[in-house]
Amino acid sequence: MNRFGKLAIAVLLGSTALSVTARADRYDDSHRAIKHVLLISVDGMHELDLQRYVKGHPTSTFAKLLRHGVHYTNAHTSRPSDSFPGLLAFMTGASPKTHGVFYDDTYDHTLFPPGSNCQGQPGTEATYFEALDYDLTKLDGGGPAGSDHINPANLPIRKVGSSCQVVFPHQYLKNDTATIMEVIHAAGMRTAWSDKHPAYEIISGPSGKGLDELYAPEINSTSVLATAPQLIPTPQPSDDWTVNPVYTRFYDNLKVTAVLNWIKGLDHTGTTTVGVPAIFGMNFQAVSVGEKVTADGYTDAVGTPSAQLELSLDFVDSSLGQMLAQLDAQHLTENTLVVVGAKHGQSPIDVSQLHMLKGSTNPRLLPGQADVVDPVDLLSAGGITVAQETADDVSLIWLADQSQAKKAGTILENDKALLNQARIEKIYAGDKLEDTFGDPAAGRTPDIIIQPLHGTIYSKSAAKVAEHGGFTDDDTHVLLVVARAGLEGAVVDDHVENKQVAPTILRALGLDADKLNGARAEHTVALPGFDR
Repeated sequence: MNRFGKLAIAVLLGSTALSVTARADRYDDSHRAIKHVLLISVDGMHELDLQRYVKGHPTSTFAKLLRHGVHYTNAHTSRPSDSFPGLLAFMTGASPKTHGVFYDDTYDHTLFPPGSNCQGQPGTEATYFEALDYDLTKLDGGGPAGSDHINPANLPIRKVGSSCQVVFPHQYLKNDTATIMEVIHAAGMRTAWSDKHPAYEIISGPSGKGLDELYAPEINSTSVLATAPQLIPTPQPSDDWTVNPVYTRFYDNLKVTAVLNWIKGLDHTGTTTVGVPAIFGMNFQAVSVGEKVTADGYTDAVGTPSAQLELSLDFVDSSLGQMLAQLDAQHLTENTLVVVGAKHGQSPIDVSQLHMLKGSTNPRLLPGQADVVDPVDLLSAGGITVAQETADDVSLIWLADQSQAKKAGTILENDKALLNQARIEKIYAGDKLEDTFGDPAAGRTPDIIIQPLHGTIYSKSAAKVAEHGGFTDDDTHVLLVVARAGLEGAVVDDHVENKQVAPTILRALGLDADKLNGARAEHTVALPGFDR
């Protein structure tokens, strides 16, 4: 056990043998050698999935990471557990209350619609997903050569003095919330990331300068047939990369190749030498898609994966093995910290608990479980106009007239107490909402957030049996492992949050975690074992 391993174990076990000063000294001694951090999000992967997989595959890459890592068995995502705030937890150390990003599809009462020239009343949908791209038939999202593939004509706009300016994703962060990418880039170190939409340039931070390289092939592009016609089943012209886990694994492998090139000191194309980034990584989509699509998902209440979901887990494990092998080939193993977590889980694991909107013909719904009324329908019937609802297994509601918030809350509370047609478990409104998520009067926070009963999805889709975004354990209780060569495996059962990864990464690289102003505002500390 090296000095870092001793420190980690001592802290994790609550040892009093080391003074605070000694712990800090040992932390500093052991972390000077860390020059790189590989951050991986296996979107959708629960802690349950990790434990089941390692039990069945004791020689797997996941098992190897646990033997040389700190395993946080009670790690939780952001709330809402959408991909955008999920990644921002890792990147900012903060929650939507501070950075203001609740979902990749939200509403802002202070912004103006695309193309409006800031005319008329403010208030618009802010779409920071595939809807921003130039051309969804193109894998890269289209646009001029060398562009960021985001069409400015699709962006919301804001008034700045007498001018009207588009709001790029990184400019949507509130309170100038810094990202680890900004802090690391500003320290003269290289940064790189790969994700599913060009809109993920949001992690470059308010300055827009935090990312040296973003590789973001568009997962919702209808480019499967043009890119990989050899896949089986044969792609249809309208298929995107989420239609079948087979397609998603091919798509994810494009990003794996980018990461392998970064480890070699090349750009994502493998053609230009740029140096190994100090922080780099990617998200995997294959597990998330394998959990969601109707034909696959889980087969029982204890989380036994379908054949396609198992193949996706195998694919991720093999890909992580390739990354570790390449780190070793480049003599980077000793000075690289590896963090593997998940932006979000997926719910419900037990498909028998699935309830969907009335009218759904999903073939895996049990009889009588297409029984849910959309909360917006209840509000509309009560004379409330909704500006926007963003709904998966959570409902975020922005009202056209915010003065109606109290009336809207009463309508929903009455339904919950009587028929509960919307299958509501908890309503966040008024002071409870403001305390947890911020003040809707500022324009960004939803006026009402509904957490439905477990298993409820506000959708009629026949194509999926699970979603994320909500606050239940299936959505939020995810894997988290922090590993390094020479570190002996340890287990932390205490509740931790993904946002603690952000200051952990900066401390590991010898940088000042206090530069994360969002983390500082929320008193976010580094993960146990890495917090001294």
